[in-house]
Amino acid sequence: MNILLVDDEPLELEQLEYLILKKFPNWKIYTAQDASIALQIVKQHDIFLCFLDIQMPGKTGLDLAKELTQSYTIDIIMVTAFQNFEYAQTSLRLGVVDYITKPIIEDELITVLSRYERLGNYSEHIVNALKIIHQEFSEKLTLNYLASKIHINPAYLSRKFQEEVGMGFSEYLNEFRLKEAQKMLIEFPDLSISTISERCGFNSQHYFSQIFRKVTGQSPRDYRLRESFY
Repeated sequence: MNILLVDDEPLELEQLEYLILKKFPNWKIYTAQDASIALQIVKQHDIFLCFLDIQMPGKTGLDLAKELTQSYTIDIIMVTAFQNFEYAQTSLRLGVVDYITKPIIEDELITVLSRYERLGNYSEHIVNALKIIHQEFSEKLTLNYLASKIHINPAYLSRKFQEEVGMGFSEYLNEFRLKEAQKMLIEFPDLSISTISERCGFNSQHYFSQIFRKVTGQSPRDYRLRESFY
């Protein structure tokens, strides 16, 4: 899997690269110290995941994230030394999949990367399907749409998804949406349950609450209160 790290600080790039390769030695890491170099790399290589530092001279990480999400299907994780709620909100609106702060703690980084651990074992079709799900989970995704985006037959995609991922497309999509909702409930305490439900791609708050309780054993509100307390 190809990973791009973008930061204007060489030492930060070196540390992040070291921590990632320590856990995932087979991943291919590309590095860039500004947006223009990053864009050149993205044009030349099939980048799956990108770590972007927010504070960079010239084009900021948020500017670059906006440009990348408009033109490419890339999972983006923002990195910053500032725990700024406004930055987090902007990242969320851009479709960024996660947000971590410096100094980077190894355990937190590995937790963020855990969702990508099995990708090395997937076929190209499934990797591309997962990229789209991770990028567009807030939209009304269907198996037919996904199949058309990666130019294969829906029935074939459904079978390959079950074989390789170990669950059906709809089950994976709901599971991914729920994990995003769990994070959002804690990281954005001012957002209403209804707003989080909508941003995570659920058709209604009632259905969201129903499936959330089925999986976690708690309502979204109780989950938020419990996790915030601890």
